[in-house]
Amino acid sequence: MIGQILGNRYELIEKVGGGGMALVYKARCKLLNRFVAVKILRPDFTNDEEFIKRFKIEAQAAASLSHPNIVSIYDVGNEEDIHYIVMEYIDGATLKEYIEEKGALDWKEAVNISIQICLAIKHAHENNIVHRDIKPHNILFTKEGMIKVTDFGIARAVTSSTITMVGGTIGSVHYFSPEQARGGFTDEKSDIYSLGIVLYELLTGTLPFNGDTPVSVAIKHIQEEPEEPINMNSQIPIGVNDIVKKAIQKDQNSRYQKASDLLDDLYKVLDKPSTQFFEETNIEDSPTVRVPALDENTSFADKSVSKKIGDDMKRKKKKEKTTTIVAVATSILVVALVLFMVGKVIMSQMEQNNKEFIVGDYVGMNYKDVVRMLENNNIRVNLVEKYNDNVPEGEIFYQDRGEGETLIPGEFSEIEIHVSKGPEYFEIPDFRRTDYRQAGSILRENGLLVVEELEYSDTVAIDYVIRTDPPMNVKVKNGDTVVLYRSIGPEIRTTKVPDLIGMTRVEATALITERKLKVGEVYPEDMASVVDKVTRQVPEPGIEVNEGTAISFYFDELIPKEIKVNRVITLENEENYGDSIKVLVNVKRSDSDEVETLIRDTVEKESFPIVIEVPVPEDGSTQVKIYLDQKFYREFEERY
Repeated sequence: MIGQILGNRYELIEKVGGGGMALVYKARCKLLNRFVAVKILRPDFTNDEEFIKRFKIEAQAAASLSHPNIVSIYDVGNEEDIHYIVMEYIDGATLKEYIEEKGALDWKEAVNISIQICLAIKHAHENNIVHRDIKPHNILFTKEGMIKVTDFGIARAVTSSTITMVGGTIGSVHYFSPEQARGGFTDEKSDIYSLGIVLYELLTGTLPFNGDTPVSVAIKHIQEEPEEPINMNSQIPIGVNDIVKKAIQKDQNSRYQKASDLLDDLYKVLDKPSTQFFEETNIEDSPTVRVPALDENTSFADKSVSKKIGDDMKRKKKKEKTTTIVAVATSILVVALVLFMVGKVIMSQMEQNNKEFIVGDYVGMNYKDVVRMLENNNIRVNLVEKYNDNVPEGEIFYQDRGEGETLIPGEFSEIEIHVSKGPEYFEIPDFRRTDYRQAGSILRENGLLVVEELEYSDTVAIDYVIRTDPPMNVKVKNGDTVVLYRSIGPEIRTTKVPDLIGMTRVEATALITERKLKVGEVYPEDMASVVDKVTRQVPEPGIEVNEGTAISFYFDELIPKEIKVNRVITLENEENYGDSIKVLVNVKRSDSDEVETLIRDTVEKESFPIVIEVPVPEDGSTQVKIYLDQKFYREFEERY
C-alpha cells in the first residue's frame, strides 16, 4: 500500500508497525504538510462485522480523549474496503523497546514514567473509557522523554456491558488482570492492575508471571503470588514496593479503587520513598484437631490380668489424687493474690478518675507541650496534622473541646487537636523539554494557578516549555501563580533589500550587513579594484525578504554567461487553496532541451507573494512553468 493516497489527503510512506487487528503506516498529510500515523484494519478482517465494530469503537473512544499523554486522533475514514484512523505521529520507540534496551530502570525514572501513564489512564477513566490493554507495547516513548498511551483498540465505554466479550478474553496475557483471565467483569481497576504489572517490569526488567503457553500465564495471574520487586532489586524503596503490591492485588476491592488514588501515592513516594502504602492482612485459622471418641463399652479384653496389676493401678490413682489436691490449693492462692493486686490497681484508677479535668484553651500553643500535659492527666489525644498557610508549623489551631469543659480522666476521655504542618509547598520541577500541556496539568493538580506566556525561541521546539517563573527548584504554596513560557519557535523577521547600484564592493557589503542580510555571489569573484561600481543586483531593490537572505551583485568588468532574473509570483483566487500550497517550478533554457526543476516545496499561503530567481543563458531565453497543488498555474518567458 506504500504510495497510496487515502481520502485524497494521506499519502502512505512506509509501514511502521502492526498489531492483531491493524497495520500502522507513516504518512504525509498533503493538506497540512505534516507526518501522521495511519492505522488500517487488516484485510483479513474487512468482512468480519465483529472486528469492524471493534475498530470503530477504538476510533470513537480515542477521539473523545484529549490529553498530552494520549496519542491524538485526527481523522477517521473508510475507502472501499479500507477502514483507517489517522493519528498523531510519534517519532520514538515503544516503552517495551526502551525496557529491552535499558533493562531494570532506576526507581525514580520508573515512577516518573508510571505517573505519566497514570495521568493518561485517569483522564480516560474520567471520560468513562477503560483501556483494557495497558502494556509497554501500547506506550510510546518520545525522543523528548514524554510518554504517550495509544491503541484503544479494545477500549470500551464503561456501561452495563463491561463484561469481557464472548468468544475469548481480550488483552495481552502477561499484563491483563485476573478478572480478564477469568472472562469476568472489567472496570477501571483492571487498568490499574495492568499498570502495576508495567511498573513491576520497569523496576525489575522482568515480568512477574511467565509460562510456556498463554493459558499457563493466565492461570498464574489468577492463582499465584509474584515475587516481590524488592526481593529482585534491593535498591527499590519499600514505598515503591508497596505501591506495586497494592496495584496488582488479585481481589479488585483490595487494589487502588481509582487512578487518582494511585497517582497520589506515586507523587508521595518520590518525596518520601520509605512511606508504607500497603498493609498485609493475614488471618491464620486455629488448626483443626481430630479427637477420637471413646467407646463407653471399652474394657480389658484379657480376663487373665493379675491382681498385682490392679493394686498398682490403685496406688497410682491415690498418688494422682494427692497431686491434684496440692495443685488446686496452689492455684487458689495464686488467683487470690492476683485478684488482690488487680483490685488495688482498680481502686487506684477509680480514685484518679474521680478527679475532674478542666479543659484549657490550647490554640496557639506548641502541640508537644499540650500532648505531654494531657497524657499525664490520663486524657487521650487525637492528633490531626494539616497544612495551614496562616499558622506556623507545630502550632495548634483547633480543638474540639471548649475551654472550661469538664472531663473525667480515663480511656473514654479524648480531645481532638489540629496541628499546623505549615504552608504546603510544591517544588517546581525542571520542565525544560516538557510539553506545556503536561507541565500545566502537573502544576494545576498541585493546586497552583497557571498563566501561559508565548515567547519566540531559536533553541526550544514549538509548544515546549522554555522556562517558568518562579524558576525550577523554587518552592511555592498552594494557590500561587506560576508562569509557563511556551515556545512558538524562532521569530522570522523581514527587511527590505537596499539599493546597491553605484556602490563600491566595500560600501555594498557594509550596507547588506547593516540590514542583517548576507553577501551572496559577487561577479567577477576576483574583482580587485576598490572604485568599481555595482551595476546590477539580485534580488532587486525594495523587495521584502527574510533576514539572512543572500544578496548577489555584479560589476561591469565581466558580463556573465548566465544571469538570474528575479520574478515575483503572486497568488490569485486565494480561496481555492488551503493554508499550505505545494509549489512546483519547472524551467527549460534555450541552450538545453532538458526540463529542470527550479523549486519543489510546500509554501504557507501567508508567504505569498514569493520571489523566484530564473536562470537565463547569455543571448538566450528560459521558459518557466508554475504548478500549484499539482495543477498548472502560470507560464512565462525570460530573455537575456
